Amino acid sequence: MQLTAKLALVLPAETGVGRNGEWKKQQLVLETDGQYPKKICIIVWGDKINIAQLKIGEQLTVDFDVESREFNGRWYTDIKAWKIERAGQAPIVPPLPDYGAPAGYDTPPPPVDYTASMTGGAADYGAYSPAEPSSSDDLPF
Repeated sequence: MQLTAKLALVLPAETGVGRNGEWKKQQLVLETDGQYPKKICIIVWGDKINIAQLKIGEQLTVDFDVESREFNGRWYTDIKAWKIERAGQAPIVPPLPDYGAPAGYDTPPPPVDYTASMTGGAADYGAYSPAEPSSSDDLPF
């Protein structure tokens, strides 16, 4: 599903440790346009987006899944975002780490002069001259 709405609020990030390891959750509140605007709280799990790039009041296009689950006889529904982008722009993704160049690759190798190993020219090997056709050669090519 997809929704385009204005970013109204960024809630504090939550972290914890579960049976599958560490987890991180960020909740964002979006506000729809229209005569009766609605506020919708979406959840972003992990580091799928760079929250620092978001600004309150900007229009976002959010791709999300809606999931419900039962716990102790009560039902809970989550709206989980899997892609967020500024309306009409590229996705907001976390920056890639700068690992730098591997050791020994800081500078490019020096250029190789292949002509230095060659001596002389075609005259050293004799000039090419095609063989004269013989009378016994009856092939057309």
